[in-house]
Amino acid sequence: MNSNEAITLTRDVEGTIIPAGTKVTLQKGEQAFITQSLGGNYTVVVNGNMFRLEAKDADALGLEVAAKPTANTGTPSTAEEIEKEAWNQMRTCFDPEIPVNIVDLGLVYDCHFDPLGAPDRYKAEVKMTLTAPGCGMGAAISQDVQNKLLSIDGIDEANVAVVFEPQWNQGMMSEAAKLQLGLM
Repeated sequence: MNSNEAITLTRDVEGTIIPAGTKVTLQKGEQAFITQSLGGNYTVVVNGNMFRLEAKDADALGLEVAAKPTANTGTPSTAEEIEKEAWNQMRTCFDPEIPVNIVDLGLVYDCHFDPLGAPDRYKAEVKMTLTAPGCGMGAAISQDVQNKLLSIDGIDEANVAVVFEPQWNQGMMSEAAKLQLGLM
């Protein structure tokens, strides 16, 4: 959803400045333009600055807060099914400035699962990077990944490490991502 029309914020709302990653409070009555609404979060422009708003704050934009999604319709019963669902969930995570998911952008370098003591219970370990080492949105994006992994039945712990080796480049993007961004 992109909005060419200004939306008046209906209440004070916490936003994250893009790309700095600093939390600020946007004031009730300010005018916002939605530039991206992917993965449940919103990228908005207010007073010429870009901010990320979380899905739980959709009401501040005059939108309905979506019910918290469940990661899957059934309970994954095997490690392979849990891994497949984990990759599906990570495909719902987006850099707030780029309309391509982090998996297709090539930002996820590694994802594996370590068994925990109980049967069919796992700890997810993810290594991911950012498109630019100085991007302040790393904490927000990695938290989004962690939250979505923890929503999967069978994953009780999730560690998401932001790494910078190897350094990301456009060659790491999937062909679909390159096509979507007009790079092919």
